[in-house]
Amino acid sequence: MNTAAGPSGGTPQLPLALRPPPDQRFESYVGAPDGALAQLRALATRPAADWIYLAGAARTGKTHLALALCAAAGQAGRRAAYLPAAAGAGRMREALEALDGHDVIAVDGLEAVADARDDEVALFDFHNRARAAGIGVLYTAAALPDELGLVLPDLRSRLSQCARIVLPALDDEGRREVLRDRARRRGLVLEEAALDWLLTRSGRDLGNLIAVLEKLDRESLAAQRRVTVPFLRRVLEAR
Repeated sequence: MNTAAGPSGGTPQLPLALRPPPDQRFESYVGAPDGALAQLRALATRPAADWIYLAGAARTGKTHLALALCAAAGQAGRRAAYLPAAAGAGRMREALEALDGHDVIAVDGLEAVADARDDEVALFDFHNRARAAGIGVLYTAAALPDELGLVLPDLRSRLSQCARIVLPALDDEGRREVLRDRARRRGLVLEEAALDWLLTRSGRDLGNLIAVLEKLDRESLAAQRRVTVPFLRRVLEAR
């Protein structure tokens, strides 16, 4: 994937395209609704696939799947770009026009521009332009279009025409599977008792749990130790 060029005049470059982290792949996503990953893979790899509107609460993996889409498109030889809407807020027209020429575009977190009329108009124009050009588009948001607080009825109508995927919140077993998968990919030996202790003592926020796992990976590598409950307790108490 190519990084989009920033505007002239010293304006900071928007993070329009990037190399997705290796953990952000379809095969490492846990808890997808039936058929959802197949829909997303089709959008990533096939021209004229259905556009997708992906909704879910915080920490349900929307950004994970948006980045996985871009990675899969790149592997298929298609030019993909990822735009976090929060980064383009207030200048969405400029940000979206910079993406012309891509084959697949993921616009992540539409709630960041809801109730901002100029940004919504820019998104509406982008939607129509991308349709005409045959670009594949994934939108993600914290809620469905009718619940997002959009002020532009035409934009709400366009977004409602996309295929919808709603992501469920992970339960404890889902969190366990995410942590097991991340540990396995790092070659980290994470005992089940340590996993139980981690979920009990570090809360249920998945982002925080993954950050703890990354710290454990570094510490266990440095100490050449398995992640046991005593080792886990020592590392967390030292934070």
